[in-house]
Amino acid sequence: DFDVTTNATPEQVRKLFRNCRLVGRRFRLAHVMFGPEIIEVATFRGHHEGNISDRTTSQRGQNGMLLRDNIFGSIEEDAQRRDFTINSLYYSVADFTVRDYVGGMKDLKDGVIRLIGNPETRYREDPVRMLRAVRFAAKLGMRISPETAEPIPRLATLLNDIPPARLFEESLKLLQAGYGYETYKLLCEYHLFQPLFPTITRYFTENGDSPMERIIEQVLKNTDTRIHNDMRVNPAFLFAAMFWYPLLETAQKIAQESGLTYHDAFALAMNDVLDEACRSLAIPKRLTT
Repeated sequence: DFDVTTNATPEQVRKLFRNCRLVGRRFRLAHVMFGPEIIEVATFRGHHEGNISDRTTSQRGQNGMLLRDNIFGSIEEDAQRRDFTINSLYYSVADFTVRDYVGGMKDLKDGVIRLIGNPETRYREDPVRMLRAVRFAAKLGMRISPETAEPIPRLATLLNDIPPARLFEESLKLLQAGYGYETYKLLCEYHLFQPLFPTITRYFTENGDSPMERIIEQVLKNTDTRIHNDMRVNPAFLFAAMFWYPLLETAQKIAQESGLTYHDAFALAMNDVLDEACRSLAIPKRLTT
């Protein structure tokens, strides 16, 4: 997995390639098109220092989240702006060397997920980095360094500020990529599962042995097995299984309170459960209809 980076600004890249368009406001990028392929080109990012008055280049929210990041810099500065050391290795096509400015090679060999810079500041810039730390640790069989792990449980609620559509896409990367069960265990350990699935965690117990937790473990293990066996998986099945117990309880409550048939109560319950779930994860209609 390579990201293409350059010291050319997006506008300069567009002048070089006629088949290029600029995208993004938060992170300005150049998309260079070659037939059906799109090569995403990013410009080296610089530091956010001092009082930057131009909100078209840099802007932060009150909670420290980076709302716009279009300050450009050198490759050394860009390395410091990356999230983890293992994601900050640069392969030069000019001399075919790997450039490491942050100790990424050592952490890669040692099996360590380490955030670059002050962990709390970096998580506040983009809370999804907490999910990425867990995902990389589960996927690569690596461990999260103590200083990188320490702030996660107390900052987990920052995920509530992330658009639900983005969290839905992240949830698929976390749970439907072949290592969902291991990822789930880490999400629970670092208190990250609750902001993603508040409807589900209400059924969890201290011992971790509730029917809700057992069905999640089983469906994730089955999904991982299917992926490792090159079999197709359907996110609709995954979410249907995960929300089964909240749906049953809601349907029973509606039937008892309204006197509706169980069939009609079940239909209403599906809408209620999905409405609540979509406040944190924007599950698309193609999966719910």
